[in-house]
Amino acid sequence: MPRLNRIVETALYVDDLDRAAAFYEGTLGLSSMLRTRTLFAYDIGGQNVLLLFLRGASVETQMSERGSIPPHDGHGPLHICFAVDATELAAWETQLEQHGVEIEGRMRWNRGGESIYFRDPDGHLLEIMTPGNWPNY
Repeated sequence: MPRLNRIVETALYVDDLDRAAAFYEGTLGLSSMLRTRTLFAYDIGGQNVLLLFLRGASVETQMSERGSIPPHDGHGPLHICFAVDATELAAWETQLEQHGVEIEGRMRWNRGGESIYFRDPDGHLLEIMTPGNWPNY
């Protein structure tokens, strides 16, 4: 069987791209790679891409001279996890606090590592995790 190497993109669906951009750029410090009227893309550590789609704007096939993208969309609070070095966790807690973001949960994992949980303006559950929980992370 062919092997999957990694996840390249993760998508969240938001109600207001500008509001989401203010959070992801201002609070989390992400750099924008692409901005269209229906999609903003962000670099995550030079290894992954976070896509923010305007909710309901991609429910029909998108066509261009280069090909097509099938319809997709999402509703409800979704979850993504960002990897950080263990030495950075306290700085992230301070960063979130300075931006008025409530930490809703904390976890110390059996294998090691810690996580903190908080929400973006659309209610998505975001996690920041230190190494140790998963075998190759």
